[in-house]
Amino acid sequence: MHIETGVSIIMNRWFEADRDELILFVTDEAHKREADAVDHWARSSDAVVKTILLNSSDVQEGTVIQNLEEQFCRANAIIGATDNSFITSPAVKHATEKGVRFLSLPLSCTDGSSLLENDFIAMDCRWAAKMGKKLIRSLRKCKSVHITTELGTDLTFQISGRKPGLYNGMTNRPGQVSSTSFEVYVAPLEHETEGKLVLDASLGYIGTVDEPIHIEFHEGRLHILDDHKDAIRLREYIDSFKDDTMWINGELGIGLNALSKCRGVSYIEDESTYGTFHIGMGRNITLGGVQQAAGHFDIVTNRPTIWAGETCIMKDGIIL
Repeated sequence: MHIETGVSIIMNRWFEADRDELILFVTDEAHKREADAVDHWARSSDAVVKTILLNSSDVQEGTVIQNLEEQFCRANAIIGATDNSFITSPAVKHATEKGVRFLSLPLSCTDGSSLLENDFIAMDCRWAAKMGKKLIRSLRKCKSVHITTELGTDLTFQISGRKPGLYNGMTNRPGQVSSTSFEVYVAPLEHETEGKLVLDASLGYIGTVDEPIHIEFHEGRLHILDDHKDAIRLREYIDSFKDDTMWINGELGIGLNALSKCRGVSYIEDESTYGTFHIGMGRNITLGGVQQAAGHFDIVTNRPTIWAGETCIMKDGIIL
């Protein structure tokens, strides 16, 4: 896919951008090519797009995003197109409460490609919404979610009082928050996730898993039980945030993108992949939780069987 095609999908199909709106395209120094493509689209569409270029190393920490809150609130719409997602930041929460639309478009890819060149962004938004709404109906009726896998995952998430949501790219309503990650998400009660996870797919920003990692959750906290290469990578990555809250579960997500493959090229593609579920660690305030943290990242596992209360909503990675 050409990068111009990817920009057109985002702006015309998902965003339904209006020529009278002020759109902020927030990116970093690693993505000038994408910024130029958006600028070309804006000039050909008579749209008003302002690009804000940040230092990529500052985005995950969050302070630089918080300093943009006033600008965010003056815009009609924002596209967060830095390497790392900042969808869970307080600045985004405040702006969307005022009616600003926000699309999370984290552009991080490990193979040198642009995310906007990857075919998975052409996924049918309507199909994802149809599947997602089925899952949400069941999640709204239950107080807990139980997940197992053939490799030995056996986890229980308490979600009483938490509202599940859907991301399918569409960001066309005032105050709407969406993501390139096609998924159903819910913020579990932060200190009530219990059980075992055999992590066999992706470590999010830091790539795929070569050897499954055995993890235990107790009172919402992640404990890594192994000492092999991938386990060490995960431990060192979490420690790098220098924030103990990053060890606490903040999200449960179910992938809805049938064009995605868990390849370790884009963490957004990994967590979107149909037939997987992911656990988001750290900050979750924009997802309906209460947890502030230095950042947010996701770990992805294949072929789950998922029970919403007494209802089985997914069997070995297939939505029922």
